[in-house]
Amino acid sequence: MTLKCIAVDDESMGRKLLEENIRQIPFLELVRTCKNPFEAMQVLQEEKVDLMFLDIQMPGMLGTKFLQSLREKPMVIFVTAYANYAVESYDLDVVDYLMKPVSLERFTKAAYKALELHQKNTTASNVAGGHPSTEPTAKAEEFPEFFFINVEYSLVKITIKEITHIEGLKDYIKIFLTTQAKPVLTKSTMKAIEEKLPPRHFMRVHKSFIVNLDKIESIRGQRIKIGAHDIPVSESTIDDLLKALNYSK
Repeated sequence: MTLKCIAVDDESMGRKLLEENIRQIPFLELVRTCKNPFEAMQVLQEEKVDLMFLDIQMPGMLGTKFLQSLREKPMVIFVTAYANYAVESYDLDVVDYLMKPVSLERFTKAAYKALELHQKNTTASNVAGGHPSTEPTAKAEEFPEFFFINVEYSLVKITIKEITHIEGLKDYIKIFLTTQAKPVLTKSTMKAIEEKLPPRHFMRVHKSFIVNLDKIESIRGQRIKIGAHDIPVSESTIDDLLKALNYSK
């Protein structure tokens, strides 16, 4: 699978570094480099673009405002020298937020994250249309080991393997961790948080619950036991859960 991408940065050196990194990733195909959002808008109207590497601080229009202006949005990875837009970026549902200078290793992790998301969306689209996907899925190991969330105007690091389960509460979610007694509360949707988690280890077992399969201690009926927590499993999900746990009746 190939992701067609564009790189948007007002600095020539920034565009050059993005281009060099993109050419190192075998599944990325660079369509165009753009020096401002207006050039990028033109490309998006002319070309099919799956992924956009987007700077934020640019003359004429901020990258965040440009993204908000788009009716049809490709996946976006922000690449910026400024940390103060990180909180806003999560509300824009971007794939990742990279701080300059970006190492090739960090760039590669972000690219694989975009690939995984694209494959998941493609598979869902094909299944909905009655055409199962034959594309291989990206390796779960390519997911980053952590992500950041906004908690009371601060960015808090969440290590993925420490998550036991997640509970959805309208516009908020609770993230339960092995390293602390109280859950972390953040404004987000279940869909947005689910996309940050490797599907090999995490499953949405109920409209309001995602569990770490590795942390499950027992299952009784349609209830999961993780520590002191008793988590419901929807009737439509129980068979898929047992299959994911390699259990056969």
